[in-house]
Amino acid sequence: MNRITAGHNDAGERLDRYLSTVVPDSSRSDMQGRIKAGIVKVNGETVKPNYKVKEGDEIIVEERELVDSDIVPEDLDLDIIYEDSDVAVVYKPKGMVVHPSAGHTGGTLVNGLMHQLDELSGINGELRPGIVHRIDKDTSGLLMVAKNDVVHRNLVEQLVDKSVTRKYTALVHGVIPHGKGTVEAPIGRNPRERQEMAVVDDGREAVTHFNVLERFKDYTLVECILETGRTHQIRVHMQYIGYPIAGDPKYGPRKTMDVGGQLLHAGVVGFTHPVSGERLEFSAGLPDDFEAVLEEMRRVEK
Repeated sequence: MNRITAGHNDAGERLDRYLSTVVPDSSRSDMQGRIKAGIVKVNGETVKPNYKVKEGDEIIVEERELVDSDIVPEDLDLDIIYEDSDVAVVYKPKGMVVHPSAGHTGGTLVNGLMHQLDELSGINGELRPGIVHRIDKDTSGLLMVAKNDVVHRNLVEQLVDKSVTRKYTALVHGVIPHGKGTVEAPIGRNPRERQEMAVVDDGREAVTHFNVLERFKDYTLVECILETGRTHQIRVHMQYIGYPIAGDPKYGPRKTMDVGGQLLHAGVVGFTHPVSGERLEFSAGLPDDFEAVLEEMRRVEK
């Protein structure tokens, strides 16, 4: 379920068009279907797809129910880094979508998890079993997976209280002169481009710490540590301070690397085990395409 409060810049937009830009993994036709099915409520009431959004509207968008046959287990040979009876840590490769959506029900991380794990939590609904947090399709790296609802709630609480460790490696445009820094800037929907996020005055709190790992002639390799977890946070924050991520088709410069998406890797995740209380931390090396870019830079700049 998605809860959305319309802002000043949203006023006047058709509801179906507006929702297609703010609800992840959705389209205008998908939103029209949900509105007509009565699973979208504006201030507690059903409306038509052409309803004009008003500032302050409270909008609830329920997930569209899919029949059991829509989401099937698939043998995707996922790399399960860790697994016990309560929790798992899985590696998501670049190019893989985390969970199914209407019109996209196959080849996702969830399809693979349903095949490889014997149990998954149900808090996030049938489209997102076990999914506690997400990373973008073209970001590689580690994700926590909950195998029951009690564990799921505990992991979400750890995310909320900022006790989960999430470290990313990114290659950014430009040479950062200082060794480390913190970006503390609120993130919300970009009022000029509804399919993008941006730093905006009325956005949600967002904090990213970064450390320089290596400098090249025109690029810098950095480690980014999330204190909060907003949509596209690292991509938006690095663009905001003038060092957009290389290969990023949405937030990068017009002329960036053609590497099939942003060079961003969720390499470390750490959390307290919800049952044993043990502090766990896992890491995954850079994917081959990311490592190849770095090796070529090092070779050229010797």
